[in-house]
Amino acid sequence: MDDSLDVRAALDRLIVEKGENYADLSKMIGRNPAYIQQFIKRGTPRRLSEEDRGMLARYFGVSETLLGGREAPGSALRLRSGRTMPPVVMVPRLALGASAGAGSLDDDERAAGIMAFDAQWLRNLGVRQQQRVSIIRVDGESMAPTLKDGDDIMVDHTDDAAHLRDGIYVLHLDGVLMVKRIAMGPLRGRFSVLSDNAHYPDWTDIDPELVDIVGRVLWTGRRLS
Repeated sequence: MDDSLDVRAALDRLIVEKGENYADLSKMIGRNPAYIQQFIKRGTPRRLSEEDRGMLARYFGVSETLLGGREAPGSALRLRSGRTMPPVVMVPRLALGASAGAGSLDDDERAAGIMAFDAQWLRNLGVRQQQRVSIIRVDGESMAPTLKDGDDIMVDHTDDAAHLRDGIYVLHLDGVLMVKRIAMGPLRGRFSVLSDNAHYPDWTDIDPELVDIVGRVLWTGRRLS
């Protein structure tokens, strides 16, 4: 029997058990949306690449041997103590920035890289759907000192206009992708879009129809000088 059939069946079972879908999983590992479906249903490619296999194994918290890899001493899925490493979530880092220029952020946006986060840490952070978070870059100083130019921010795309409250969000306004602070107003549904840096403009008591909320910023990371 072709071993690749066992691998494809195992991956398909993991996807069902975790409530994932082919397209989101493909984009998470930086592939086109049809990649995983073609591998499982058509056997194309015949085998997963080492990089893809490693990311998928870490995401599902399983050994790479289940996905066609060979067991090796010092496997990345085990700690030195011999305990199994907790599952990690591979979060795509998108090739765009927010706050200082035009940009897009949609389902077809390709990942420029992957960042791994502990699955339990993400749950503690408040992430409800792990496949609906992404990392983007802050461009400009409009949110300084809270966020600086070049910072990475994690955006929860499920935390959108339907759940809007005070906090920092990525949004579209006047055709520009921005990261700004939202301050809810006294009138229901009205809010202000604010810059933490006093040298940049604010939009007070704005019409909600003018703003497209992309998601809430949950976390930021930066390089130390």
